[in-house]
Amino acid sequence: MAGGKERKTRPSAAQRHQGGIQFQKSKGQHILKNPMLVQTIVQKAGIKSTDIVLEIGPGTGNLTMKLLEVAKKVIAVELDPRMVLELQRRVQGTSSVIRLQVIQGDVLKCELPYFDVCVANIPYQISSPLTFKLLSHRPIFRCAIIMFQREFAMRLVANPGDSLYCRLSVNTQLLARVSHLLKVGKNNFRPPPKVDSSVVRIEPRNPLPPISFKEWDGMVRLCFNRKNKTLGAIFRQKAILSLLEKNYKTFQALQEACQKSNESSFGDASILGDTSNDVSMDIDAGEDQDMDVNDADMQEGASQFKDKVLNILKEGGFEDKRSSKLAQDDFLYLLSLFNKAGIHFS
Repeated sequence: MAGGKERKTRPSAAQRHQGGIQFQKSKGQHILKNPMLVQTIVQKAGIKSTDIVLEIGPGTGNLTMKLLEVAKKVIAVELDPRMVLELQRRVQGTSSVIRLQVIQGDVLKCELPYFDVCVANIPYQISSPLTFKLLSHRPIFRCAIIMFQREFAMRLVANPGDSLYCRLSVNTQLLARVSHLLKVGKNNFRPPPKVDSSVVRIEPRNPLPPISFKEWDGMVRLCFNRKNKTLGAIFRQKAILSLLEKNYKTFQALQEACQKSNESSFGDASILGDTSNDVSMDIDAGEDQDMDVNDADMQEGASQFKDKVLNILKEGGFEDKRSSKLAQDDFLYLLSLFNKAGIHFS
């Protein structure tokens, strides 16, 4: 209104915090505000006085200050420079200042330092890549206590036969023991997210199974494209048989060269966190649109390869089984049968 006073817009209650920091939901900034919950997370982490703790997404430092009370050192990785300044302000003039190291940057792009325990309240959109980045970190850490969106957390801990059991479940449990610690309601955060959360404990397995992670993920991805179909039906599909036969011929041609440079490395486990085109993350995957292969439509060589694949499934008793019901050891056994026959998935 002309001549009137300019109206000032005030940040909403969901955006306000001490010091005037406005949280950005689009960047997954949801700060823990319940002190009892913060204390419970610290207790669940089982931190020793000699431990170096990696905290991812410290925000304004509510959890950080409690971690500093029990840990030898806290390394906090924070992307937002405003939060970094708030963290530094909170420890300034205290004995904790020399035990807090702040790394400003994107945790997915940073080279992580040595740590014993990880504690994180992370932006939910980086849940999968961060989980597998941590699990590929060396030297191995003791455990991670991480706040996830509840549905993602329940996928991590899902067992064969559960509706949420998927490729993510299998890949995570290949690398770690995962357990659900507690459910966290949305009102424990400022601003509150749209969904509830859960705190999960992740303990890396040591040693890991002696397999190629790229090979493993190739097979598991195929199996979970239609997790409720039988493996016999999945491996009858024309596109899958064509891919496997191409890999088979390539492997046969290069076998002698490969024997000379037999790989002792099993690759980077972080590739297991790639969820692009992962339809197994849908609870009810749609019907498969790929055509099954009829023997009459195949050339003799292709028909023989199809028989080879199906015989492997029959040998292991997998032809009528579904991925949604298979346990970790089942997938490891199936991969060993395929590899023994010279059939590879990468």
